[in-house]
Amino acid sequence: MNQIVIISIVLLTISTTNSPSVILSDRSELAYSVITEQDTLKNNQALYSGKVWKNLYRRINGDQFLFTDYFLDGSITVNGRTYKNLKIKYDTFSDEILIPVDLEEIVQLNKEMVDSFSISYENRMYRFEKINVDSLKRKNDFNGYLCLLYKGKSALYIKYNKYISPNITEKSDGEFIETHKVFLVKDKSLYPVLSKNDLINALNIDEMVIKNYLRNNKLKISKKNPESFIPILRFYDSLSK
Repeated sequence: MNQIVIISIVLLTISTTNSPSVILSDRSELAYSVITEQDTLKNNQALYSGKVWKNLYRRINGDQFLFTDYFLDGSITVNGRTYKNLKIKYDTFSDEILIPVDLEEIVQLNKEMVDSFSISYENRMYRFEKINVDSLKRKNDFNGYLCLLYKGKSALYIKYNKYISPNITEKSDGEFIETHKVFLVKDKSLYPVLSKNDLINALNIDEMVIKNYLRNNKLKISKKNPESFIPILRFYDSLSK
């Protein structure tokens, strides 16, 4: 009966639009996803293990989510099992993953059970891995999801984050500001990368070798563009074969 009601809501939404190209609202999108994909997963308690999510930041300008406040297509791996065709939001302020259960309920997943997840945005897939300090030799007091940019003998990650700028007014209690950090993982150690020199020092490679490589290949690197570090890592990995 509940599914019939949900279907009726979706059909009513579609039938009342005059445009041949129907743009679903966030709420209608949830209905569609519940019908077509996530109903088949409701018996998977491992995936839906978590707590009901409530938005605690309604008075903060902007939002706490990565890329957009809409649910994005993606997949999640929980305890080694991958669930595909999901709708996902990544809360970068709290470092939590959200998925809809039905039209009214959103679940914040149990982070201890999540291994990794992927989301699709603007025709690109972003893969995130959960990093635990227990798995690292060099401790950095870091636990959470990192977006994988490159993986070979070394690996490059970006950590997306948002913080609240305390610009308190009568209408709001601040504003979400987006930032990011870049990390290198080498020999099971995590190194923050703030500059080219940080990367060279972490790789423990002759600086002139890197400079010659960059000059000969007409490459420039910048922290503002973390993917510009990838050619150096590929070069480093080729030297260590």
